[in-house]
Amino acid sequence: MFIKKVNNTFQRRYKMKTVIKLFSLFSILFLLTNFTYSNGVAVYNASLGMYLKLLSGKVNVSVESQISVTKTTGEFINLSGSDRNVSFAFPLPEGASATELRWKINGIWYQAPISPQPQDTTLPGGTMNPNLKTYLGKTPLFFGIDQTVKRDSILIVELTYVQLLKYDFGSVDFDYPNDYRLIQNSMLNVQELVLNLNSQRTIDSIKLVSSNPLIQISNNGNNAVVVSRVFESIASVNYKIRYSLNQNQLGLYGYSSRIPNSLLPDTLGGFFLFLAEPDPGMTSQTIKKVFTLVIDKSGSMSGNKIVQAKNASSFIVNNLNSGDRFNLVTFESNIQSFRNTHIPYNSNARDSALTFINSIIASGGTNISGAFQTAVPQFSVANDSTANIIVFFTDGQPTAGITGTTQLVDYIRNLIVTSERKIFLYSFGIGSDVNAQLLTLISSQNNGYAEFLGEDEIYDRISKFYLRIRNPVLLSPTISFNNPTINNVHPNPLPNLYKGQQMIVSGRYRNSGVTNVTFSGYAFNQLVNYNYNLNLIDTNDVRYQFLTKIWAKQKIDYLLIQYYSYSPNSPEALALKQQIISLSIAYGVISPFTSFGNPTNTETEEEIVNTSPESFKFLGNYPNPFNPTTNIRFAVNTNYSGILFIRIYNTAGMLIDILEMRVNGKGNYEVKWDASKYASGLYFYSIDFLGNKFSGKMMLVK
Repeated sequence: MFIKKVNNTFQRRYKMKTVIKLFSLFSILFLLTNFTYSNGVAVYNASLGMYLKLLSGKVNVSVESQISVTKTTGEFINLSGSDRNVSFAFPLPEGASATELRWKINGIWYQAPISPQPQDTTLPGGTMNPNLKTYLGKTPLFFGIDQTVKRDSILIVELTYVQLLKYDFGSVDFDYPNDYRLIQNSMLNVQELVLNLNSQRTIDSIKLVSSNPLIQISNNGNNAVVVSRVFESIASVNYKIRYSLNQNQLGLYGYSSRIPNSLLPDTLGGFFLFLAEPDPGMTSQTIKKVFTLVIDKSGSMSGNKIVQAKNASSFIVNNLNSGDRFNLVTFESNIQSFRNTHIPYNSNARDSALTFINSIIASGGTNISGAFQTAVPQFSVANDSTANIIVFFTDGQPTAGITGTTQLVDYIRNLIVTSERKIFLYSFGIGSDVNAQLLTLISSQNNGYAEFLGEDEIYDRISKFYLRIRNPVLLSPTISFNNPTINNVHPNPLPNLYKGQQMIVSGRYRNSGVTNVTFSGYAFNQLVNYNYNLNLIDTNDVRYQFLTKIWAKQKIDYLLIQYYSYSPNSPEALALKQQIISLSIAYGVISPFTSFGNPTNTETEEEIVNTSPESFKFLGNYPNPFNPTTNIRFAVNTNYSGILFIRIYNTAGMLIDILEMRVNGKGNYEVKWDASKYASGLYFYSIDFLGNKFSGKMMLVK
């Protein structure tokens, strides 16, 4: 009843266009209401930029080493004066996979199943206006909500997604798009981010890099917490958290969980994942490179794109290693090569290459086949003791030379086979007009991968990529196991390993126990082996529920590469497409061929509603008043298993502590809070359980 009254108060406040400035009152309202919200967009006219008003924002992130699961929920109010049909849109990070979407309207929660259809990108009101398009980025998620949002009513949308965070020399960044000014310039009631990080490697440091207000930061070596919160403020700063993992603790770190077969759509067995970073040794040399940079300078690259491309190329040339051999090839309708062959890297070669780059002018067509016809044969004088690398970037479709995708893929593959050298090809597609299928295929078929960039990301992304591959330590790696029941291991094939980088591998297993992992590859044309032990458990570890999502995501990526190698209507492509759809639906990971759909019945809705207040009950804390410890008690009345976090606040609304409790099904639970370092006074505690927040208060008397 109290929560209902608070929501009505919010509605009256926004109708009257007034703002409550009493901080202490607002802090208590925050503690007792369910502010689990963040920065998607509820669109009712995309072309005119008309959206429901975002009230408050919260992001809850759970990170295991470098695997993050982000739950973000948006609370919106319809102040348009009319009932509205809306679509929800969210700027999903590149490489992330959405796993769950649900929404609450008219007091009822709905959950979206995964549908065997690509997502519908149409929005109410037609074409997106420039601000909305910019905010949503390159990989937006769209979802049309069937229910009408009544005038002055509240809509809550909750989205969960999983992603592999990028890792460089022990440093990992978590980014979240919190800057909402392109959508809304008015204040949000609350903006909050809570990130919990667990790591088997020691967490050397963690910090909130962005200028968002820092409420709490803690790090005990294997667990770290960052909390940011601000009241009554415009959402103007993206969240960025950076943490460092100990670089002396290299090796293999594994996770596993066996889920009962009755809960799985297949019989492939349990799930495992490991992160491997072999220690190359302090005195080991890195493998020398034979390196070619292939630069698109066609007319469509003019303006800021060619400036960034030239700056990125100069950065690479300035950071080649002594002993490397290199060359540059530029292309438009015609092809130009810096030298006729790879030359040793030294100061004179560097300066000449920089002059060559500075003279580049964008004009003409896009002759990709001509660029590779020039670049690939130059590797014939290299050998397999070096890392033979091509970095290629383009912003458009081929318009000169060979233009058909299948023919061009085959042509480039034949050039590389004829060279009789193992070449690692990395491609970058710039902007929205690139042929993603072409770049994915030529890279995956030639020991590399493709990335896709925004037009303003060329310098930043390509220069950072080069630093990751600057120092090769293991070429053409493979993995073998002494456990014959291990299956469906991905990625397949494995990418090269570079100094300061990790390899993330997932797979399935039937037989549990300690398994020997042999990680092999070539360094200086010599076979190198690394041996590790991986413990595959025989129980369902609820901490590692993300394993099913990561494995399914890597499996889908593997199948997509095969799919792109066939004509879309061929029997082979159609069979692969159906396999991808089946995996996506079975494991709850969105793919290019699937999307979130609308519920087909009300059973799911009622199930979600019924797991709300009746499924959880605070039993108070004992003793109360207390000094200096008390036990916070609660009852779970549903078959829920997982980690719950009890948050402790002072009377100013500041989060001062977080307690962790593992729940395994129905029963009574309690967790002890030690308040010896806090002053006497009133404190509040709250817990978020299945989308509902429960709160209590306690008195410390010293």
